[in-house]
Amino acid sequence: MKRLILAVPLVAAVLLAACSAQSAQPAPPLIVEFSAGPSQISAGESTTLLWNVTGATTVSIDQGIGSRPAIGTINVSPATTTAYTLTATSTVATVTRSVVITVNARAQPPSDVSPEVDADLSREQRDTELPAEFDIIAEVWRMLSEEYVDKDRLDAKELSQGAVRGMIEALDDPYSAYVDPEAYQQELLGLEGKYQGIGAYIGVRDEQLIIIAPIAGSPAEKAGIMPGDKIMEVNGEPSSEMSASEAALKIRGPAGTSVILLILHEEEDEPVEIEIVRGEIKLESVVAEMRGDIAYVRITTFSRSTGSDLRAALKDVIDEGASSIVLDLRNNGGGVLNAAVDVASQFLASGVVVDVVYSEDMRTSLPVKPGGIATDLPLIVLVNGYSASASEIVAGALQDYGRAKLAGSQTFGKGAAQLVSNLRDGSALHLTTARWHTPSGRLIEGVGLTPDFVLELEDEELVDWAIDYLKRQVTANCLPAGV
Repeated sequence: MKRLILAVPLVAAVLLAACSAQSAQPAPPLIVEFSAGPSQISAGESTTLLWNVTGATTVSIDQGIGSRPAIGTINVSPATTTAYTLTATSTVATVTRSVVITVNARAQPPSDVSPEVDADLSREQRDTELPAEFDIIAEVWRMLSEEYVDKDRLDAKELSQGAVRGMIEALDDPYSAYVDPEAYQQELLGLEGKYQGIGAYIGVRDEQLIIIAPIAGSPAEKAGIMPGDKIMEVNGEPSSEMSASEAALKIRGPAGTSVILLILHEEEDEPVEIEIVRGEIKLESVVAEMRGDIAYVRITTFSRSTGSDLRAALKDVIDEGASSIVLDLRNNGGGVLNAAVDVASQFLASGVVVDVVYSEDMRTSLPVKPGGIATDLPLIVLVNGYSASASEIVAGALQDYGRAKLAGSQTFGKGAAQLVSNLRDGSALHLTTARWHTPSGRLIEGVGLTPDFVLELEDEELVDWAIDYLKRQVTANCLPAGV
């Protein structure tokens, strides 16, 4: 299974997929998640297949399971090691994903033999040769198995995971990471819109792990965690040795348990130790209210439901007579790419939302989806230094097309996309594979967006300024119209 994510929140890793396109009208992206938990069982035990498919007309699983809904789970009890293949078909493409359930006999200890090769893998994939430099890994394993004093402590699984983790760490990429099977299952569960942790988005700025924003009402916010806080240690471990993904996995955990963070607040000289009791975090991504005849709409995160939640909120405020809209993306650390496209499409009538640039000669443009219901209402967008990733995609598109002015401060500059691929043992890799460019070609990564109105106002002061601005502009009838 392969998917792309936008940001590194403490919520589950979030998704992205490149769009397929028809000649007449772009088709929705075909995104397929398929996993098993656990992927290794003993004979007679059962496990669960989990899937979530977006953009497909039909979904089916082999081994006699047959047609299934787009989202679901099913318990299976294979007698022997078995590969399950999910096939998703859209109007323009077919995607297959496979998972292998390894069954160990009860009477014997687990075998050191690798699970049988997925039958659906191409011969080219199976026969790929490692570079000669990787021979040292096999050499080290032989030396350990022959000469190490405590041979009974050698765990092939743990050692192989350590080797993979070391490879990824050697990339020196703060957003690429190896995720072990248990943590990956937690990521998948978090995709349902709730998870267990402290409730905050994190990122890396100037090689320092920082808080992009705590989620409103979360344990992190209640404990005094603020945007811009530097995370110096996690449970006594220096954060300098962690990628953002690794730190997220260490900070998340079961509700009721604690994590201790060493935090350096902005404008402070000495860090403070903060113990946070984890809780269940539910993501309410859209909040809307009327301020007179002007709608104030705040998007706190980009989850799977944000597009539909925003459309419903916009319908309500339009029905109440909204003459214009303040869209607040401050302290929004990002989320799901499809949600960013859905949100921008409510305000744009046509065009491209974002360019996904894989290399100089390979890129994908994600188009505006037709049918937006607020394409003509006057609009202003609020941003700050902790508006990141999907927030910057939306803000950048609206700014590029002249659909809205941006007000506030320079945005975070998180414009790198991560491909998430699950491995045969149930673990996964987060790998940076692309950069975001706005429709006009502006790079987001490491740069961010400069507002049309650079203001030092905070909180409600900036909202009040935006409302006054809209009133003046509506009166003068000179706000940008939809494109």
